[in-house]
Amino acid sequence: MTILDEITDNKRIELVEMKKVLSLDEIKEGVNYSRTCFSLKDSLLNSKTGIISEFKRRSPSKGDIHKGINPEEVVPLYEEHGASGVSCLADNKYFGGSYKDVMKARECLKRTPLLFKEFTVDPYQLHLAKYSGADVVLLIAACLEVSQCQELADEAHSLGLQCILEVHTEDELSHYSNYIDIVGVNNRNLKIFKTDIQNSITLAKNLPSEAVKISESGISNPATVIELRKHGFNGFLMGENFMKEQNPGLALRDFIAAVSR
Repeated sequence: MTILDEITDNKRIELVEMKKVLSLDEIKEGVNYSRTCFSLKDSLLNSKTGIISEFKRRSPSKGDIHKGINPEEVVPLYEEHGASGVSCLADNKYFGGSYKDVMKARECLKRTPLLFKEFTVDPYQLHLAKYSGADVVLLIAACLEVSQCQELADEAHSLGLQCILEVHTEDELSHYSNYIDIVGVNNRNLKIFKTDIQNSITLAKNLPSEAVKISESGISNPATVIELRKHGFNGFLMGENFMKEQNPGLALRDFIAAVSR
């Protein structure tokens, strides 16, 4: 069993209990459920840097990254210093997050699109993302059958949410459909957690021409962003590079300044 199998198996167990605590009817009554979502796709297309900065306390591969920090300490500075989007981890066991962190992030953001960063395996999670104030959901091809991915993307769109399809191999592009707004290439193999930026460059030529494209994981050098933009990438999902710093917001500011020179 890979770490990805372990995470998704645990997620299904968690969801059984979660549905007992917070019903779908209660979710639909939430204050954020009726809000109009912001467009991450438009934000990336109109950005010169395309940085999606992430709030993440820990990961299975790194352990604690920034223990004890809260969204309200980080997320407003991400927006202030030019993030094109903000990603917030909603998984607790492996990443130290929760849907409540996403709610706190939403409260801090005035205009920046927010990604519900989660291992989505059930339509319930789409409604939870909407309830939490997110604008975008992540669909990881390695976690889903093609038909399941398309059904989830269809339902996400019906809720006004945009979808990122995350792929790691060319074969996973079979999950792409008209309901996918953004295609993300994960440079980290989620089965063995090895990271290689070359994965984005290799897959770039095979990505759908009409899709907004982002590169995810392992990006720490402004020169890498500049190089990836040459290969057609519009956005760059970055978490650990900022979250390992004492002030992640200022780390973002300095990174964007370096990319913009």
